Amino acid sequence: MENQEFTFAGKTLNGIAMLILNLLVYAVGITLIVLACATFSGATAVAAGVGGGVLIVANLFVSGGFVLVEPGEARVMMFFGKYRGTFTRAGYFWVNPFISVKKLSLRARNLDAEPIKVNDKTGNPVMIGMVLVWKLKDTYKAMFEIDAQTMAESKAATDAAAAGAKTANIMNAFEKFVRIQADAALRQVAGQYAYDDGEQDCGELTLRGGSDEINKELEQKIDERLTMAGIEVIEARINYLAYAPEIAAVMLRRQQATAVIAAREKIVEGAVSMVKMALDKLSTEEIVDLDEEKKAAMVSNLLVVLCGDDTAQPVINTGTLNH
Repeated sequence: MENQEFTFAGKTLNGIAMLILNLLVYAVGITLIVLACATFSGATAVAAGVGGGVLIVANLFVSGGFVLVEPGEARVMMFFGKYRGTFTRAGYFWVNPFISVKKLSLRARNLDAEPIKVNDKTGNPVMIGMVLVWKLKDTYKAMFEIDAQTMAESKAATDAAAAGAKTANIMNAFEKFVRIQADAALRQVAGQYAYDDGEQDCGELTLRGGSDEINKELEQKIDERLTMAGIEVIEARINYLAYAPEIAAVMLRRQQATAVIAAREKIVEGAVSMVKMALDKLSTEEIVDLDEEKKAAMVSNLLVVLCGDDTAQPVINTGTLNH
């Protein structure tokens, strides 16, 4: 496809060999100038001095063609404003000094987004955060489809530090772009689902219960937004999920009430089973003959004892069961 990333096919030379040649030329140029000043005279001195100066100036220009590429890095080659390809072969090389070289990192980068407040499907405010792993995939789109260069240059203009500041600023511009797009995708996905099912088994996917499915959808949404910038999403995962502070206390009481109800249901279920077992045991072994009224009273007393929170206080009946 036209105007898309392709491998740089220009002439490259071994950087070490060119460095040695470069140093030799510097030595020759300096020697000629020294001889012109100390030994030669007349036209010979002038020629030697001019020749030495030309060699040094030309060598300074040639020195601008050295390129060092580490594993996991790329160099975008520009020749008078025209994209000439992307160079990714690791090593030390020399290229045409007229070619402008822009350095990019292809290594995976991690983004730990701070939790943001969003409204879920039911309108409840929740705090949600995520971790994102991404890297550059298409250097052409990364350099020319979004305005990362301008942002990096404006920031580097106020930075009087090392020469690598511009490269770092370019990657920071990419990270800012990723952060904004990931934030938008997270808000979109979180707004489609409820925080939980409200303790009702309705079968709907929720933020709390459908982590794997929602993480896959989140990764897909972010990848769709970052494709235009030549950025690949390796992994996107929600790593923080909680109710917003203004409703957290209310939701905690609701969860506590639900837990109490569930515990009571279990206690009642067990108590009924024990009462039935007691009645069956009394009837089977013919320990005592109870009519329906006595059975109802016994069931009531046993349920009170088994389901009550306080310790039961026994009452001794000195009468007979026939009264």
